[in-house]
Amino acid sequence: MTVQNNRHAVESKLGLSSVFNKSNVTQIRLRIYIPQRYQQEPIISRLTSEYALIVNITEAVLLPDRDWGKFDIELRGTPSQICSGLTYLEKLQLKILGKPNAYGDGWSY
Repeated sequence: MTVQNNRHAVESKLGLSSVFNKSNVTQIRLRIYIPQRYQQEPIISRLTSEYALIVNITEAVLLPDRDWGKFDIELRGTPSQICSGLTYLEKLQLKILGKPNAYGDGWSY
């Protein structure tokens, strides 16, 4: 799958079709649910080191008595970098929720 086709698939799945524009750098907000089996893995670190994304963690919950944790993050990079990072997260079969308004309200509705 080409990067362009993959980007459209990711945008559609996360409801982020309006986020990616023609500018070089864009930003999206995500909520990522991390199963316990991945909680010792450097998932967030890989987004920066392998996909050259700027990651801002706005909230995180990792509790030892739960079988999952969550991260609310903002990803900043080119559409191609963001697409590659999202593809990596999807390959891990993480539950990912997108929020297209990176500068707007919080997660609570």
